[in-house]
Amino acid sequence: MIREVGALTRRELKRLARNPQAIVTSLLLPILYLLLFGQAFNLGAAVSPSVLKELVRGAPTYFSYFAAGMAGFVAVTATLFLGANVIFDRLFGVLKRTSSTPAGATAIFGSRLLAGILQPVGLAFLVLGLAVGLGKAGLSGLTVTAPVSFVGAGEVVLAIVILSVMFASLFLAIGFTIEQPQSYFAVVNAINLPVLLTSAALFPWGLMPVWFRNVASFNPITLAVNVIRENLFAGATAYYPYDASVYLLGLAAWAAAIIVVAIVLARRALAPRS
Repeated sequence: MIREVGALTRRELKRLARNPQAIVTSLLLPILYLLLFGQAFNLGAAVSPSVLKELVRGAPTYFSYFAAGMAGFVAVTATLFLGANVIFDRLFGVLKRTSSTPAGATAIFGSRLLAGILQPVGLAFLVLGLAVGLGKAGLSGLTVTAPVSFVGAGEVVLAIVILSVMFASLFLAIGFTIEQPQSYFAVVNAINLPVLLTSAALFPWGLMPVWFRNVASFNPITLAVNVIRENLFAGATAYYPYDASVYLLGLAAWAAAIIVVAIVLARRALAPRS
């Protein structure tokens, strides 16, 4: 199965390389968020530094808090089109031809997952780099105040990878299950928007009502951005009840559950029909 996964993954990567417009388009939304919302919501001008620390859980500025959250945000939104690509491949007969090869359902699903997570993971780190660059250009930018260790950098990478794998698996499974693009986007938006809006990716934690904090605390996007913020901002751990490793474990538990469900759905959808 490894050989089949490798061959199909290379095929998917070639398709991605031939469509650079998709990567540029995926970057437009986070760039607009960083340039518009991130620059406009200057909480530092409205509150004292000590109050600001409470609102943004130890981040030096709201923009820094926002930029770290955007890394998690884009790691999710960039996976939305993976399932749509499956639907279009089915409509054009590509999926049928692939299914007729010796590659099984697990290899087909796994290859699309491996190729699909490269873009959201790469975009997440591009967003962080862009946020730092905005600061160098004289605008509000991401300020890393903690000495990021090798372990800390590994935790940040792992959090983004796990988050991307989880949502890529989910949206791929939905794409294998649903046959019409309109129905697919209706379903994924019904999942994507509530998950994003009930997370602590963009909204200041200190302004959330208690019930909202309780919901956001278990949100997988919140778990991922908590890991990022604890490692990027000095003293931020004092504003979080758990260490970054605990949030990683919670995120891994979410991912394991979602991946199992996704594999079951994909295998049923790819099973031969009598």
